[in-house]
Amino acid sequence: MCVYITAAEGKRSTSGVLIQIMDNAEEDYMSDSFININQDIRPGMPMLRRTKEAFKKEEKQKEANEKSRQKSIKEQEKEQRDTVLNIALGNENKGFAMLQKMGYKSGQPLGKSGKGIVEPIPLNITTGRSGLGHEEVKKRKAEENLENYKRKMHMKKQTEKQTANLFKMRLKTKQEQLQVKRDLEKSQKACQQLDMQKRLEFPKEIWFWLRPREEKEDVDEDDEEEDEESEHNESEKLQMLTAYLREEYLYCIWCGTAYDDKEDLSSNCPGDTFLDHE
Repeated sequence: MCVYITAAEGKRSTSGVLIQIMDNAEEDYMSDSFININQDIRPGMPMLRRTKEAFKKEEKQKEANEKSRQKSIKEQEKEQRDTVLNIALGNENKGFAMLQKMGYKSGQPLGKSGKGIVEPIPLNITTGRSGLGHEEVKKRKAEENLENYKRKMHMKKQTEKQTANLFKMRLKTKQEQLQVKRDLEKSQKACQQLDMQKRLEFPKEIWFWLRPREEKEDVDEDDEEEDEESEHNESEKLQMLTAYLREEYLYCIWCGTAYDDKEDLSSNCPGDTFLDHE
């Protein structure tokens, strides 16, 4: 059943307030439907007297609860302590009276030089259950934890730095090995050309010349020549081959030049290594 009530009594209005009254009397008054009906207050519509009274009653109850709320013992002690500490000492205090007899005036610093304190030493009241020195122990532990953390971070940075340096060394070593390999191939090509110009049919050492690709693919692993090559690593081979080229042909692979004589080679060539030519 629905009933329409106009905004002004005795006068006809174009708008009204719709109040829904449920026929079922057994419905719980704390149900969502009942609460939503009472709290359905829309702008521009008059509020029911019963709803206004309920709101006022609720506000009064809140104020009464705030006033009647009993403060805890700690709050009462803190208020009393703050009240007493905010009161300045008077002549009734024996210590203050003695200071005044010695020439002290209120608001002046202590001491003959006038550089002492003006305000009394503040009270540090501990309200917890920890014993004396507990705060110092906590502070010391916090400092120790901070030092341990800094030490760990320092060790971590050192480890990362060592790892980075090791990686750089390995990379440098790998690059140096590749450079040695390139220089060795360059020396073998130069040696083969110069020996052939000299009409030599065979190199001084089997590895002084480059092998053809077909020959490299067909070489047996158990070949004696392969075992002979394995006696020297690539760095030693490069050193021996460049020394042969400099002695026999006055040729430097890094300069790419054959010099006129030994004096010309020693005076114009920077050295017999790759680093000397950088």
